[in-house]
Amino acid sequence: MRIVYHLGAHCTDEERLLRCLLKNRGILAKEGIIVPGPAKYRDLLRDTAMTLKGRPADQDTFNVIAVSRSRSRYFAGPADQDTQALVLDQIMSEDRAERLILSWENFIGYTRGAVRGSLYKSAGERMQAFCQIFPGIETEFHLAIRNPATFIPAVFHKQRGLTLDEFLKEIDAQGMRWSDTIASLVDSNPGVPITVWCDEDTPLLWPEILQAVSGHSNAITLEDTDDLLASIMSDDGMQRMSAYLASHPPQGAPQRQRIVSAFLDKFARPEKIEVELDLPGWTEPLVARMTEAYDHDVSRIIAMDGVRFLAP
Repeated sequence: MRIVYHLGAHCTDEERLLRCLLKNRGILAKEGIIVPGPAKYRDLLRDTAMTLKGRPADQDTFNVIAVSRSRSRYFAGPADQDTQALVLDQIMSEDRAERLILSWENFIGYTRGAVRGSLYKSAGERMQAFCQIFPGIETEFHLAIRNPATFIPAVFHKQRGLTLDEFLKEIDAQGMRWSDTIASLVDSNPGVPITVWCDEDTPLLWPEILQAVSGHSNAITLEDTDDLLASIMSDDGMQRMSAYLASHPPQGAPQRQRIVSAFLDKFARPEKIEVELDLPGWTEPLVARMTEAYDHDVSRIIAMDGVRFLAP
């Protein structure tokens, strides 16, 4: 079995990926791909990881290995195969799985800490703790990144508790690098493959992203995969694009991406794709510098060992 962690990030797909896979959980299960509801594992894994506190799972400690809906139960002992089995029993009802898909934007940090000092500065340590719950099971990470020039304002509006002045004091807007986040994931979790894509490219890459996370074969056709495009394209545009794709089936992903791009250029809803940057001091020159730095950062990520980068 392999455990697949979809790490978000915040303010990217807003759980659209998880909702799509949940809608298709029946057909995915035929290939051994299990997509449990998030209520089954988010609190359970968080509490277990907090109990482990980053210690290797074979050390003697109090590990959360079973959680009922009302309370947690703690047992003394190492996180051995029996411990893993007890945790998995809470997450999935199936006897076996080829892939277990777990999705949570808070895996690598909560919104208040997403841009504090750097982008998810504790990402590697946090995922190391989560992985220690299942030390004997292969793991992979999947992460969408976003231009800090739009990501930082979006995080501010999503977080709660900090005023704008307090929020801005904690960030280095021009020093944010996703490559640092990914490097921490790689360093703290050696051998764990990471798939990364730019959130800005998601509308073009959506089928490829879904398949990368789920691992389903080409024999499966997922349903309701047009929800993302429908949310940013006019109804008329969606109808025209669907008719065109039906009469001109694309020969591979690159051709489909070119078709989708052409229809988005003509029929995208401006209010859905234009980002309003309303933070004080967020000038056009600043945004341009941050965007250029983001482009260079993406190039660094593409060249990183152990990283699979999805791009149009």
